Amino acid sequence: MRKVDVHKLIDGAQFNRFHLQVLFWSALVIIFDGYDLVIYGVVLPVLMKTWNLTPLQAGSLGSYALFGMMVGAMTFGPAADRFGRKWMIAICLVLFSGMTFINGFATTPLEFGICRFLAGLGIGGVMPNVVALMTEYSPKKMRSTLVGIMFSGYSVGGMLSAGLGMYLIPKFGWSSVFFVAGVPLLLLPAILYFLPESIGFLLRSGRDEKAAAALARVEPAFRPQAGDQYHMPSGKGKHVPLVALFTEGRALSTVMFWVCFFMCLLMVYALGSWLPKLMTKAGYGLGSSLAFLLVLNFGAIFGAVGGAWMGDRFQLKRVVTVFFVIAAISISLLGVKNPTSVLYLLVAVAGATTIGTQILLYAYVAQFYPLAIRSTGIGWASGVGRGGAIAGPILGGALQAMNLPLSSNFLAFAIPGAVAALAMLLVARRDESPAEVDGLAFAAETGAMEVD
Repeated sequence: MRKVDVHKLIDGAQFNRFHLQVLFWSALVIIFDGYDLVIYGVVLPVLMKTWNLTPLQAGSLGSYALFGMMVGAMTFGPAADRFGRKWMIAICLVLFSGMTFINGFATTPLEFGICRFLAGLGIGGVMPNVVALMTEYSPKKMRSTLVGIMFSGYSVGGMLSAGLGMYLIPKFGWSSVFFVAGVPLLLLPAILYFLPESIGFLLRSGRDEKAAAALARVEPAFRPQAGDQYHMPSGKGKHVPLVALFTEGRALSTVMFWVCFFMCLLMVYALGSWLPKLMTKAGYGLGSSLAFLLVLNFGAIFGAVGGAWMGDRFQLKRVVTVFFVIAAISISLLGVKNPTSVLYLLVAVAGATTIGTQILLYAYVAQFYPLAIRSTGIGWASGVGRGGAIAGPILGGALQAMNLPLSSNFLAFAIPGAVAALAMLLVARRDESPAEVDGLAFAAETGAMEVD
């Protein structure tokens, strides 16, 4: 009878076709997620004219989806720790794609807001589950990089939303970009077939054979044998998952993660919702203003992948802190008169260090918490952070209503970056993930096997 340490098996695996499959389908889900989320900033200038919305009304309307995301993250994240991640991801995809498609038929702000709230439930719920699943299957040496690459799909979705908006809205109206969101529903059977279930969930539910088959794909050198006992330290203790976020020295770090998520998401959604409008106010046409939104998300790809690559080679905490500082500087400089080329560069840097940093935060939180409370940790950090996402569009609307100079708007968007940098400095350093520490203790006690 063998005792198999699942964590060590996955940590030491070489990147192979199975990892690529998980990465591809996870990234595809995030692309759809990003498209549906960024779409409001794309149609905002048109909606304000069509429905005669005031800036405050427009900001509040943009927050409906973000409030839904807060509820979705706090609901579907913890639910996956109990019921599995694969089906939670599928349910969330049906929610955000279906409701965004229906959103195209809205004729009043109330109908629009209800659809955005329901779509937000799925948008917010899918993020912690996809991040947790990718983290669970990733080899240790490239874990942050794989999560960063996967989550850069959010920016690809945002670029698709802005690009299609530039083409479709002038020809077919604002509803057309919402109808495109129904495409992911056609791919749902393939996603259910190719996306694996969490190994931790399979083992907890007694499906050892399926877990063994998945492990054999993660590490082809592993050959399951009858009687194998699989050990996957989860960090599960006597506390319920939410309470466990504040035990074993995690309390201050948990609160600081929440502050970082709040401030980062405030910057992301303030820019995502109001950048096109602010650029229009500065004298740029609608097409040029949407181009700034496209550049913002393009920069985020480099920030996510580049930051994750640096995080795997240096300390991820340090990378995130520096990115927050750069975000504050670059956003504040957007309000200064600059040549167009410099402005585009600043927007790209702002995207890299706001949206990109948000992606790095997900990767960091996923590695910080042990398996049993991982989705709960990510879900609650994301959920609390949605307060910042809700505040971002409202803050932008309030600043617009006050008719402040352009520089004041961007300075208000930049201050949260400095606050987040200070909060990140207070997060406890974890040189080893809790899962790794548990695995080392298990190996010392039982002599669990490692597969070379």
